[in-house]
Amino acid sequence: MAAIWRLAMTFVVGLAWGSCVLATAADADEQGFVSIFDGSLDGWEGKTEFWSVADGAIVGQTTAENPTQGNTFLFWRQGELDDFELRLSYRITGGNSGIQYRSRDFGDFVAGGYQADIDSGPTYSGINYEERGRGILATRGQRITIGTDGGKTTGEAIGDGEALQSKVNAGDWNDYRIVAEGPRLRHYINGQLMSEVVDHEEGKRAEKGILALQLHAGPPMKVEFKNIRLKRLPLADGRKKVVFVAGRPSHAPGEHEFRAGSMLMADCLEAHCPEAVTAVYTNGWPTDPTAFDNADAIHFFADGGGGHPVIQRNRLAEIAALAKRGVGIACLHYAVEVPREKGGAEFLDMIGGFFETHWSVNPHWMLAETELAAGHPITRGVKPFEIQDEWYYHMRFRDGDERVVPILTAVPPDVTRERPDGPHSNNPTVRSSKGAREVLAWAYERPDGGRGFGCTGAHFHRNFGDEQFRKLMLNAVAWAAGIEVPEDGIVSEVTAEALAANLDAK
Repeated sequence: MAAIWRLAMTFVVGLAWGSCVLATAADADEQGFVSIFDGSLDGWEGKTEFWSVADGAIVGQTTAENPTQGNTFLFWRQGELDDFELRLSYRITGGNSGIQYRSRDFGDFVAGGYQADIDSGPTYSGINYEERGRGILATRGQRITIGTDGGKTTGEAIGDGEALQSKVNAGDWNDYRIVAEGPRLRHYINGQLMSEVVDHEEGKRAEKGILALQLHAGPPMKVEFKNIRLKRLPLADGRKKVVFVAGRPSHAPGEHEFRAGSMLMADCLEAHCPEAVTAVYTNGWPTDPTAFDNADAIHFFADGGGGHPVIQRNRLAEIAALAKRGVGIACLHYAVEVPREKGGAEFLDMIGGFFETHWSVNPHWMLAETELAAGHPITRGVKPFEIQDEWYYHMRFRDGDERVVPILTAVPPDVTRERPDGPHSNNPTVRSSKGAREVLAWAYERPDGGRGFGCTGAHFHRNFGDEQFRKLMLNAVAWAAGIEVPEDGIVSEVTAEALAANLDAK
């Protein structure tokens, strides 16, 4: 009897241990994934006559009485996709649908680009189709490499298309998995690889773009999506990602143009620095829960002080943890200011310095006697320049730390030291230092290997039109992300139209 009891207990414990192992494996498999569907359409946007939520799923539906005249899409509005893995479940009744990724927004809820196809019939599920582009890139069961000239090479087959179709649960729920790493795009249904594309075609391939769900024109149909989870992946092929966080509008036109300045820098960086991929989040802290997950550097251009994006809602710990992971942190203009008692110590650790009230000052003045740090990657190709701006100075830096490198220095006019005392305007220490050279931009290499950068200029948006200032900023952002800055720096051109683009309506 005792032997039987021991055998039974061994079986029970074995079951429990096996369940624990399975649960742990499942948890590990889901590590890094974040839900981007909370049971509502918050963060999603499409035509309300076609899209809704029911029974915990996003539902797209057309009827004979309510058809769509063309393919229409539900857009995820919280961010864009670069390198990622997306997992979701879908069910389709009639017709054809798909998941757009790294795609373009053509307006009126129309998308174009890579599509992981979904079909209620036996033909298209799992294929890679480029909506409003090159059409079918790979059928189910194919491995296709697209050359720089658009020529296709067929690799070893995944399997027979009809046999792979048998893995799809017709009329029932299926699990879709999309993995995009650099040019390599893979579609899985219910754990089975269905198609693979490696896209090198110049001018046609996409490294980033929007995510959207498709509702197809034609006969009445219904498609449902649930359990939508996203995981950002480190960028492939040695590329580096810079995330720009642009603050909310706060000043007169042409001043503190956080959105326009961030978008301009991102455009210049991508156009003239092949190693860089950028993401720009406007109007403050990103609503995208995955915004920083594969970032190599984060650039803050926003209001500071108590209104700094990292100070609000106690986000300091999150950014400090990213910095410890090696993510570069760069702050421009007002974003270098945080309260000493809440953020000061963290900013000293992350970027090596900050604007401290009752110590630092914020006058408007024309640069004079400028000097650039010789030999530093950030100053490559940059010539001394003179522009009028609100150049803060007398920053609080890490005491005696040689890893804090003055990048741009100048001698402020004495008149800037004669303003009345105040939290930002003047103090006895500043007043006693007439004629002294001040640090206006600096770089910091952290002991953990990460990098930090701060610059006090850029109050006036027009200054991004200055070639030397712009080059200094682009070099700095690239350096913070770990990109090797070219010997001549990142050379860019900005037209008057580009400078005027994306300005806030104030």
